[in-house]
Amino acid sequence: MTRGGQGLARVACVVRAGAAPLWWLGVCAAGIGVLLPGLTGRRIGVMAGAVLFIVAAALVAYARRGRYAALARGAARAARHDVLQDRAVTVRNWRRGHGWWLLLAFLAALGSSYAVPAAGGMLLAGCGAGLWLKAAWLGRRERAGEALLWVRVDWLGRGAGRPAGKAVKAYRSTGVAAGDAAPGGGSRRRTAALV
Repeated sequence: MTRGGQGLARVACVVRAGAAPLWWLGVCAAGIGVLLPGLTGRRIGVMAGAVLFIVAAALVAYARRGRYAALARGAARAARHDVLQDRAVTVRNWRRGHGWWLLLAFLAALGSSYAVPAAGGMLLAGCGAGLWLKAAWLGRRERAGEALLWVRVDWLGRGAGRPAGKAVKAYRSTGVAAGDAAPGGGSRRRTAALV
């Protein structure tokens, strides 16, 4: 960084980075797990999994919303020399830093299917769905405030960390056209150029 600028990552992109791997690993684990009869039987396993999915999605989606909202309200404008991190880099850093945790969670979900078929996988998928819901909520806040929220990369720490963790002191904001991700952390839709 030049002239005292900071590296900034989009808050919504960090939140959303774990959604797809948790969702797909959960779906795979549930799909494999439902093939096993388990100790409880498939029907009870799937019913328990459905409850776990709903509970996990709600807990993850609503966790620490007050902290996110407080940091968003106090967001200062990003400086001219701050460097905005690309969405792909943010996602790659998060997934690289959490790769072993994702693998262990997948194996645990598979292992749990010997007792309660599909339940562990549906729990994982629920966590992924909750992250998507939280990113969508952040996107609505960004659109309403007409400002994208960013967090300093060094505050995220190793493995892309948590965007509302104790190390994060404040957010920065930019206009909605900054960076390569839309409000909520999704990729921007490319519009065809007029000829």
